[in-house]
Amino acid sequence: MSVAMPGSVPVAEAVDGRQVRKVALSGLLGTVIEYYDFLLYSTMAALVFGTLYFPGSNPAVSTIAAFGTLAAGYVARPLGGLIFGHFGDKLGRKSALVMSMVLMGVASVLIGVLPTYSSIGLTAPVLLVLLRCVQGIAVGGEYGGAALMVIEHADARRRGAWVGVMQAGSPLGSLLSNGAVALVTLLPREDFVSWGWRIPFLASAILLIIGLYVRLSVVESPLFRQAMAKAGERESLPLLRVLRRPRAVLLACAAGIGPFAMTALIGSHSVAYAKGLGYDLPDIMRAHLLISLTGLIGIPIFSALSDRIGRRRVLLIGASGAVLFAFPMYALLEARTVPAMIAALVVAQIFQNLMYAPLAPMLSEMFGTRVRYTGVSLGYQMASLLGAGFTPMIAATLVAGTGGSSLPLSCIIVGAVGISIVSVLLISETRGRDLGEER
Repeated sequence: MSVAMPGSVPVAEAVDGRQVRKVALSGLLGTVIEYYDFLLYSTMAALVFGTLYFPGSNPAVSTIAAFGTLAAGYVARPLGGLIFGHFGDKLGRKSALVMSMVLMGVASVLIGVLPTYSSIGLTAPVLLVLLRCVQGIAVGGEYGGAALMVIEHADARRRGAWVGVMQAGSPLGSLLSNGAVALVTLLPREDFVSWGWRIPFLASAILLIIGLYVRLSVVESPLFRQAMAKAGERESLPLLRVLRRPRAVLLACAAGIGPFAMTALIGSHSVAYAKGLGYDLPDIMRAHLLISLTGLIGIPIFSALSDRIGRRRVLLIGASGAVLFAFPMYALLEARTVPAMIAALVVAQIFQNLMYAPLAPMLSEMFGTRVRYTGVSLGYQMASLLGAGFTPMIAATLVAGTGGSSLPLSCIIVGAVGISIVSVLLISETRGRDLGEER
């Protein structure tokens, strides 16, 4: 489907296949960097941050406090979505994406050199929270911009397939993050706690250099360039335009709550929970490597599948499976065998991928060009806050308060995924929608 304006080149002809591939690669690398850094923090919060930055006599309380800083990053993500969404809709997608990448890389390197509580006292956890908030602001601007840059370049019939390449950056970033953690946890415990945990954060500087090189070489979105030609018609504040018709952003937010809640439970809280059940840390990290590999394969496949059978159908299949598997998942974990743990987490990850993969194309197709960056970023990041921001901390608190029962964890999955199901049923199918139409 092409969108033409008088005297302009149709969007479908404006960018050749080579440029689409370059934009998809740029989105992939950007997402890898953002999620490598963001998820690396999540894992370290479960492993060492409680001890190093929130020391206390009760390890459970220290872990809950560390997960609280994890939540701070999610609180900052909607703010990042608003900031970068505004400038992405006003000044361009490319410049906003470059800035978000730099911000994330710098924050992660600074975490890697941050002194601990034993060195500088209360200043250490304060700085850690501030840097986590910077990470949240950065990732809040990355996802929406990277997704719509790919989608606004791609052919309408293959939006899901192309954005699936970009979205593979999330599990690839997780894979690299878990791989880095798995390597440094092979160090003697004393070395890991004293300096080894810093290495993966410092290594993010290498990813940043590579990502910036590719991102600076892509061209601006053709749809955005066409919108710029109508500068006199543009809304001075894209956020106001979005909020005047809030139904789309509210439904976009609700649709993402389920997959984000599952991400928090599978990817972050399961580390602490499995340790509490007696699993060895190396076995847990190997299981998480398999989770990341599952997403690396599943997300592109399910995103492309949404081009064929629709965004809503793919998401609803995953949501139905997640609800049915919510209780068996923890029953398998409580079997306390490594194969059972792997089966529980991998199957749950497949259902999460089915819910997550269609989100980017669906959300992008719900908003018009002049407010797309703002609308997608706000809806997606609010979903991340409500679905995942406080979930690990709440889950750890409920487990501690119920003597280790997994029942509250299964209920969290059912409740969060139920919200997604209701919202998706209220959203009209978006596959193939004309992105040039203003909504």
